[in-house]
Amino acid sequence: MHVLADANLRLDASAIDYIELAFYFVLVLGIGYLARRQVSSSLDFFLSGRSLPAWVTGLAFISANLGAVEVMGMSANGAQYGLPTVHYFWIGAIPAMLFLGLVMMPFYYGSKVRSVPEFMRRRFGNVAHLVNGISFAAAQILIAGANLFLLASVVKLLLGWDLWISIVIAAVIVLSYTALGGLSAAIYNEVLQFFVIVAALLPLTIVGLVKVGGWQGLVDKVTGSPGGTAQLHSWPGDNLTGFGNNFLSVLGIIFGLGFVLSFGYWTTNFVEVQRAMASKSMSAARRTPIIGAFPKMLVPFIVIIPGMIAAVTVPEYLHDKGILLQGGSAPSGVTFNNALLLLMRDLLPNGMLGIAIAGLLASFMAGMAANLSAFNSVFTYDIWQAYVKKDKPDGYYLRLGRGVTAAGTILAIGTAFIASNSGNILNYLQDLFSFFNAPLFATFILGMFWKRMTASAGWIGLVSGTVSAILVWSLSQAGILGLTGQGISFVAAGVAFVVDILVSVGVSMVTRPKPDSELVGLVYSLTPRGSLKHDDTGENSGWYRKPGLLAGIVLVVTIVLNVIF
Repeated sequence: MHVLADANLRLDASAIDYIELAFYFVLVLGIGYLARRQVSSSLDFFLSGRSLPAWVTGLAFISANLGAVEVMGMSANGAQYGLPTVHYFWIGAIPAMLFLGLVMMPFYYGSKVRSVPEFMRRRFGNVAHLVNGISFAAAQILIAGANLFLLASVVKLLLGWDLWISIVIAAVIVLSYTALGGLSAAIYNEVLQFFVIVAALLPLTIVGLVKVGGWQGLVDKVTGSPGGTAQLHSWPGDNLTGFGNNFLSVLGIIFGLGFVLSFGYWTTNFVEVQRAMASKSMSAARRTPIIGAFPKMLVPFIVIIPGMIAAVTVPEYLHDKGILLQGGSAPSGVTFNNALLLLMRDLLPNGMLGIAIAGLLASFMAGMAANLSAFNSVFTYDIWQAYVKKDKPDGYYLRLGRGVTAAGTILAIGTAFIASNSGNILNYLQDLFSFFNAPLFATFILGMFWKRMTASAGWIGLVSGTVSAILVWSLSQAGILGLTGQGISFVAAGVAFVVDILVSVGVSMVTRPKPDSELVGLVYSLTPRGSLKHDDTGENSGWYRKPGLLAGIVLVVTIVLNVIF
């Protein structure tokens, strides 16, 4: 990022912009302080006492995913690939979110587990539980580092501070409110941050479209730019996958992204599931991801389109986009990660710039806080309490959780410098998801629907899948496989899923399964249907609170969007 400073890409903020930012930070820390008054037990700190309404957890669910990686990464993808990026939302998110709400949440919420790894322990035993706990904790620190790096990049452009100073200060702000109020502080801030993000990005999108002459003007400019018309149609998305074959691209998007990566992320990632677990009832828990799916459908219009506008209006991209698409380094020093910042620099007046910067900082803090709150829960419950200090008073784990949050922040500062080496931060994140989430989903889905799967198969399959994904990634980095773009993560995820399934089936056939009596509530066929249903009376009554109907509406609209674009 030092080249950017040399290229004079500082955002020209005024006093009014700084006042808006200061007010926002005071508000965020105030929410953390107020939430602390509600924290009297470890359950309050880690799961908000299971007391929040569905609309709050639903917005937090989507805001936790609307972090730096989502906002900056998807706008970078918009600048680099164009409309095929919508697959990360309409194919790579919505179906899995609906599946989580309709099928998975009754198991998670009904079993009263405190985390996803704890569900693994009940189904597969201690070894699988420990493997999952450690791998998840490591992934959250790496992802938190990516959020922190992008947050610090904005602070650097805004104030001109050195990157390491920006990273430390940004980390301290997030640590302050997460350690004060736990998950409640993170969730209430995520609801606030959702509205701040929309208030920042919607005007930017509208102003950008006006500048290029509306949608048709954008189409004309993209058509005549490097990358051409492939950036104007979501299918087949060959420029996104880098496969060089339309059929393989569609297969990679549907299976690699839409099934393995997407379901692996949304149904087993405790960062997201934790928000639904904080709901006050089974009905609210099921509706949480489905409510989140409504804004999720529309987010592409405020993150991808600004990236596309930046690519055809920002002077640095007009000069260097062709070089960047070929994998070269731009003489101006820009990367696609800078798309949103550069568009803000060129289009937004003072006053509106402060709101936009607050929106970006909000997205980064939402993502990092989500990572930290999930990390502290899993480390405290699934590693420390389960294997190190088992029978301490509840207050001990509450204090430990706050300490672990601080330790996680320090580790994230270190991993932020790892993320800083990536030209497209989304590529980096998708690679991590293929390592950690894809094999976990294979283990989960097989164990949930096949009672014969054994405890040994649980952890051996998980490790085998993770190793195979890392092997595919390593071979592609060495140039042996010849994969480019985000197709690397699609293939790695697909291989991890298949290897995990095959190994799990093989191991299960030669090891002893648990008796059926121990699998009730953990395996679909052995769980009474009544225990998977929820109360639909009182505050859960009304057609607009029926998870199945809401999911149906989301699915129809998503299909229509895929047809149109």
